[in-house]
Amino acid sequence: MFTRWLTRFVKRHAVGIAVFAIILTLYLTWIGPTIGYGFHLFVSILSLVVELVFYASILILQFAAIFWFLGRPRVYWLNPEECGLTFEDYRGNRSVLEFADRTVTLLRGVKAFQEMGGEVPRGLLLVGPPGTGKSYLAQAIAGEAQVPFCYASAPSFQNMFLGVGNLQIMALYRKARKMATEYGAAIVFIDEIDAIGMSRSSGGGGGFSLFGNSGMLNQLLMELDPPNIDVGWWPRLLRRMGVRRGAVQRANVFTMGATNLPGVLDPALIRPGRFDHKITVDAPDMSGRLDLLHYYVAKVKHDPKFPFEKAAAETIGFTPVMIKHIVNQAVVVAHFSGREEITHRDFTEAREMWEWGLKQPIAALAAEDRRRVAYHEAGHAVARYLLSKKDRVVKVTIVRHGEALGFAAFKPLEERYTASEQELRAELKTLLASRAAEELFLDIKMSGVLDDFRRATQLAIAIVGWYGMEGSLFSYLASTSGPLDFGAPMDAELKKRVEHLLEQSMDSVKGLLDQNRNFVEAVALKLLEQDELTGDELEEVAQSVGVTAAENEFELLPVAVAARTPVTRAGAAATGLHWGVEKGQGDARKQPAADED
Repeated sequence: MFTRWLTRFVKRHAVGIAVFAIILTLYLTWIGPTIGYGFHLFVSILSLVVELVFYASILILQFAAIFWFLGRPRVYWLNPEECGLTFEDYRGNRSVLEFADRTVTLLRGVKAFQEMGGEVPRGLLLVGPPGTGKSYLAQAIAGEAQVPFCYASAPSFQNMFLGVGNLQIMALYRKARKMATEYGAAIVFIDEIDAIGMSRSSGGGGGFSLFGNSGMLNQLLMELDPPNIDVGWWPRLLRRMGVRRGAVQRANVFTMGATNLPGVLDPALIRPGRFDHKITVDAPDMSGRLDLLHYYVAKVKHDPKFPFEKAAAETIGFTPVMIKHIVNQAVVVAHFSGREEITHRDFTEAREMWEWGLKQPIAALAAEDRRRVAYHEAGHAVARYLLSKKDRVVKVTIVRHGEALGFAAFKPLEERYTASEQELRAELKTLLASRAAEELFLDIKMSGVLDDFRRATQLAIAIVGWYGMEGSLFSYLASTSGPLDFGAPMDAELKKRVEHLLEQSMDSVKGLLDQNRNFVEAVALKLLEQDELTGDELEEVAQSVGVTAAENEFELLPVAVAARTPVTRAGAAATGLHWGVEKGQGDARKQPAADED
């Protein structure tokens, strides 16, 4: 603040400062020595004053520099003509644009709406997983409405100076009201708003913090729903003088917040009058992915026969950011392969690299280890092939990808959003099929089932204690003493019921694999021969041994399976044999896409 004022002062009075410096130099050089002792006393006093002013200025400049570099938030303002995004640029989730279009209409025609007696909404909360386009949607709304847009990162308001975050929020909304007065409306977008909007009852947001977060939530609450006050010193002066009368017209500042943790927000923040509406921005469906693929692939050189529908079917659960990244990586693959346009093969290679990691074969992998991994993955692949009509096996490999020694990857045939008991049991059997194959064909028990057992146990807990699918309607989620999460202690009764379900599923899948020994042996031998199988090659192996897919007694209902990124497990690192895939069993839409070693 002081630095900015000092810079402006020097620029405005540069000529005067230069003249004063010249006169002072002449006085001290030629005129002063003729005056005598009084002059020397005057010079000494003047020198002392100048020195004190100099050191004081240095201290102020140091504090200003620290404040400027360490205390400033990430706040960026865009004028209407600078935004450059409209609804035509927002792809993949057209359903959210209906409400967004209403918001734009209100921001454009505030006066007409207010004449009807309505009050313009003040806030909109965007909720959704990372990469679904929440920030992009906010910019598109600002660009469509042609109003100033402010991007603010909520974590950047947290700093080492106590109370500075409050001042920054005040300054942000002071400027927003000024811009809204000038342009008719303004949008303030606060990304990751949970960083300062966390519920006060949980110790976040308004509580005291070492980094000076005290009262930031309270300040934000006041700015979102402020009293009617005049904006600017001139209107305030006129009102003090009695020249300006009547009710104050509130500046039309529209606040948009984005978070992927809506459950932690303070109730006072999301009440009507602050965030009046909430939009869930989720991963796009089939039509949305088609739209995204056409949009991003059109920006690069590509094969005229690029199969957009097939690529969209292969990216179920992918967010717009993921699809954009994969298209860009496909360009990288094509470039280093010596081609000038991308093909579906490049797209597939880029997608597999993102999903499963870079292919990194282990040249020194022992023959016995290869055989063990082959039967382990053959168990997963055969079980899923036989149990599920609505999923397809897309790849089985015993080549290391990233941190996974091998994996069997599955993808859904269509968009699905619910899960039946039979589907969950089929998933449970698929997870346990690796140990079943080890016991049947290798007569050993390997450490590679570490993540399979973890996920199987979590799924069994959900079936028994959450979904009421094992003879009891009691939900442990409703009990304060029960396991509210997978890391909580388990009581003896629940453990007994979960163990029974796991043993029952293990016996069932072991019988299934035993009945199809030829199929498992053929898949394992093919893996040992060529390291990996595609879905089509697995189908050929099945036909060669006379096996038909998913000959089970039940019709599988839709269940969405989202592609997941392999994540290293700390426990798996100790064994060196098994690598896992993170999976949230509480959400039926987040089934695993791969079983990995």
